[in-house]
Amino acid sequence: MDNYEREVEVADIEGGTNVSEQYKDYIKNNIVACYKRKIKAPLIYLGFVIILSLLSPIYSILWPATIDTSKSIKDQYESNRYISGTINNLYFTGYTKEWITGTSGYYYYTNIGDDIVVVLLTPDTCKQGTPMIDSVNIKGKIYKNNKTETELLSKLASDLNWNEEGITSTISSYNISEPAVTGFFTYLSLTLAIGSGIVALFFVLLYGIFILKPRLSTPVLRLKAYGNSNKLLDLAEEELSMLPQLATEDMYITEHFFIEISSYGIAIVPIDEIIWIYQYSTLHKFLWHHFKISYTLHITANKRLYIKCPKNEKSDINGVIDYLAEANHNILVGFSEENRIEVEKLQGEFIPIRKLLRFLSSRVKK
Repeated sequence: MDNYEREVEVADIEGGTNVSEQYKDYIKNNIVACYKRKIKAPLIYLGFVIILSLLSPIYSILWPATIDTSKSIKDQYESNRYISGTINNLYFTGYTKEWITGTSGYYYYTNIGDDIVVVLLTPDTCKQGTPMIDSVNIKGKIYKNNKTETELLSKLASDLNWNEEGITSTISSYNISEPAVTGFFTYLSLTLAIGSGIVALFFVLLYGIFILKPRLSTPVLRLKAYGNSNKLLDLAEEELSMLPQLATEDMYITEHFFIEISSYGIAIVPIDEIIWIYQYSTLHKFLWHHFKISYTLHITANKRLYIKCPKNEKSDINGVIDYLAEANHNILVGFSEENRIEVEKLQGEFIPIRKLLRFLSSRVKK
């Protein structure tokens, strides 16, 4: 709005003779304080994800050790249980591992160093049980024999007419499992950890920018809908520093602006752009006990700007509504179906949908 920008220039020329130190740069300082509070949660969570990644298998799964065929599988197990690389000359044992959804893996055996090692491959890797695989590149987990592998060795001993002591002394008690790394739940865990960590990092960086440059923050950028956001912010700061015309605990009214500064957020709205205000009350109760009633001020402005100022005193909200209604006679006051419909018309909401419905209705009638 040009008249807002002219007011800024006049204020700069005249200077602030009655500037209140309490409200000097009040909006920018509170924007910084607001995002310093908000940055704590994503920062803590990001630290938690980093520590979890270092202490849990997440880090090892993402950056596994390379398979070293010159070392025993036991030594590799002790240094890093997650490995990746190429394994040569794998032979199918004839046995598979079954899961609820069907076959989850095929058991092969191969030589790694001086060990004969059982390797569990996914169905896709081994193409549903290819008898012999010359070479395969996998990512897997080294683990000790469990009940399933003990039963497998017992069956292999029977197939080869060996005793169990003979086969357990020949085949390593450490195995490699590809499904343990490539399974659905592993991917899900990695996706959740990495995805949530990226989201947390994004908010840390975003809030950090808002702290360093409050003029780039969301409350200020919203003013772009009404003109030059920097000039409008300067005018709001100037008017607020000259003492607001009405002030409650977290709501302020200056000559041209309604300003909310609370723990729930910060909003700056030119009064001339407000089109609807009303009060909404909520009764808080637990079981049959009624505790209290809280009051929320709802403000709708042009360019589809909606603001809620929750948990205020009823008298404060009534005072703000009365003042704004007097300052801008075009404001619709109070919640009613007529006001809601009128605001929809003013905002141009649902017009495309209504046009589509009228078109469909006309086609049906024909």
